[in-house]
Parts: sequence; C-alpha cells; structure tokens
Amino acid sequence: MAEIGVRARAAARVLATAPAAVKQAGLIAAASAIRREAETILAANAEDVAAAKASGMGASMLDRLTLTADRLEATARGVEEIAALADPVGTVTESWERPNGLKLERVRTPLGVVGVIYESRPNVTADAGSLCLKAGNAVILRGGSDSFHSSRAIHAAMVRGLVSAGLPADAIQLVPTRDRAAVGEMLAGLGGNVDVIVPRGGKSLVARVQSEARVPVFAHLEGLVHIYIDKDADLDKAIGIVRNAKLRRTSVCGAAETLLIDRAGSDTLLAPLVTMLLDEGCAVRGDAAVQAVDPRVAAASEEDWRTEYLDAVIAAKLVDGVKDAIDHIETYGSHHTDAVVTENQAVAEAFLAEVDSAIVMHNASTQFADGGEFGFGGEIGIATGRMHARGPVGAEQLTSFKYRVRGTGQIRP
Repeated sequence: MAEIGVRARAAARVLATAPAAVKQAGLIAAASAIRREAETILAANAEDVAAAKASGMGASMLDRLTLTADRLEATARGVEEIAALADPVGTVTESWERPNGLKLERVRTPLGVVGVIYESRPNVTADAGSLCLKAGNAVILRGGSDSFHSSRAIHAAMVRGLVSAGLPADAIQLVPTRDRAAVGEMLAGLGGNVDVIVPRGGKSLVARVQSEARVPVFAHLEGLVHIYIDKDADLDKAIGIVRNAKLRRTSVCGAAETLLIDRAGSDTLLAPLVTMLLDEGCAVRGDAAVQAVDPRVAAASEEDWRTEYLDAVIAAKLVDGVKDAIDHIETYGSHHTDAVVTENQAVAEAFLAEVDSAIVMHNASTQFADGGEFGFGGEIGIATGRMHARGPVGAEQLTSFKYRVRGTGQIRP
C-alpha cells in the first residue's frame, strides 16, 4: 500500500501541469475503452452480482451493484461529459493590484492525491477517477468488496485509455485487495501521500472514516432526505414530486425518506399523498394521523425518523407549519438534501434560508441531488460538511487555490 501512495504522488506532480487538452484526450480515450471492453466489464459485474445474491444482499443494494448495457453506456457518456467540462486548473478567480504596485491573483490548483473509499456502486470507479483527473489530481480508489471484479474491469479499461493519451498509468489507481486493513492505511495517509479522503457509502463506513482519518475528509453523511408539503402546496405538483423523489430510484442518496405534511392542509393533502405511495408499492410508517388514513400504514417509531431506508419505505407525519418542519429536519436530518413544496413564496424562502443542508430545494424532486444534474458532469459524492466543498463534489470542488504575486522589485519597509 505504501508504494501505491508514492506512485500516486509522482503521478500527481505530472497531472498538476498536464495541458487541458491532454487530460481531455485521456478521458475520451478512457470512455472509448469502457465501451470497447463492455463485454468483459459486464461479465465481471455478473460475477459480483451472483456472489451478492448468494450472500443474501437486499434488493436496493443489488440495484446499486448491477450494471446493464445501458448503465455502462451512461457511465461512458459520463466520462465524456467530464472530459468536455472547462478545466478548472489554472483559472484565475480573483486579481487585484496593491498601492505599491504588487499584482496579486488567486488561481485554482489541484488538491494533489485524493483517496476515495466507496461501496457497491462500480460506476463510482469511473466517476471519481474522471473527476479527480480532470481537476489535475491523482486518485487512489478503494471500492467495495461486493463490486471488486466490476471495479477492476472498469479501472483496467480506463487506465488503458489514459496511457494511450500519454498520461501516467498511476493517475488512477485501484487498491488491489479486499482486505479492510487497506482502508486503515489510506485513512492514515499512506506515509503523507494522501491529501484528502472522500468516503462514499453507508453510515458505518462514514463513521469509521471520521473516527480514524488522519487527513482531511470531505464528509458525506447518509441521505436522510425530507420533503415538507406546506398547506399552500399544489396537490398535483406535490403528488408528482413525492412520487419521483421516493420511487424513481429508491437506492440513491437523494431519495426521499421522510414526508412532512402541514397539519393545516392535511384535510386535502394527506390522504391523496399517502394513498398514492401505498398504491405505488411504497410502505408507509406514520404517526397517528397518518395511520388513520389507511389501515396499510404501519406505526412509526422514533428510529424511523432517523433511518435512511434506500428502499420503498417512507416515514410520514404531520407538522405544525414550516417552523415545525424545519425543527424536525434539524433534529433528525443529515444535512444532505431537503425540499419544500409550496406556492407560498414567503414559506419557500424561509425554508431555503433556514434549513442547514448542503442542498435545499423548492418545488422540485430531491432526486436532482446529483452532480450531473447540477451541470458538473458527475460527482465524487455529496459533501454534507461545512468546510471546503459542500453539496455535489465535481471537478471544481476538487481544487484548492494559491496566490501568485508579481512585483517589480518591491521590498517591505
């Protein structure tokens, strides 16, 4: 593992000054390699899926793990979209001149070596690798044991593409073992060669990273996502948003997990929303008022308000207006993504201002919580912390900056 860090540091020095056109060509070649080796990648994924089924993996996690021809094509397109993004490295974000004639500018620079630890989703291998490289960083990927063969196949294809464009093979490295000790070595920094860690996975992974990391971490808590339906919500709009936010894909981190409904509008809003969810095959766990709507509603426990289901299950309750909804979100939320549905602009603005989450939405599905949907070309994760990056972490968020100062012989008195 130590050698991986050394090689990554050497690659990072090359990437830091690599021309934008070379990085773009490398990513385009990587996307072509993924397409060209699709049969091999899908066969590797089938091996992972078979093993996961045999071990009793749940349906939502199997969905995350499974690649299809369409999903793999989307992965390749995602790499191409990242390749087409403006290169953030070298961008001057601010410039000014001092009275003494010194000219200063702040310019974007790569972070260096990024360590990414993730679970199940093999497409993260391509997303994270591409975004880090676009931002001039070397990356060390440690995928989940469940997606071991899939990630290796995707990684091998990408490296062949990068090398064909003249980029170092060590620009994107994949930890070649399932041994959990490798995670500990990455969190320790690999001898000072890892500059930042990005965890992308469940609560236990994130907790371990935050507990053990000796390098900076882009915090990525679970997606305990809320939707608040205000009394002034449009019913048809609310039904469409809740259906999509919960059920489009239940296994994504932007899927809604808790539904809050304004008590003042419950006579017209509550029953249609709950009935729609139940009829669509979603289990509902609710407070007494929600249970009274339909006998299929189960009683919610305190734990339900703290649960990221990643499945066709949602917790629901009545609240006394937007302030009560915000209090609930602050008490139980994970600062990931939360939404309000209302036609009352004052309520919307209060929600947007006071909910302290990385992404806050008005009259839109929470499943838009995605770097690609934000125009970032993809994401390495949704950062829920408050330092450096927050929300979808794209190429720009994977840079730091430095100050360049140009003088004509000035000395300080």
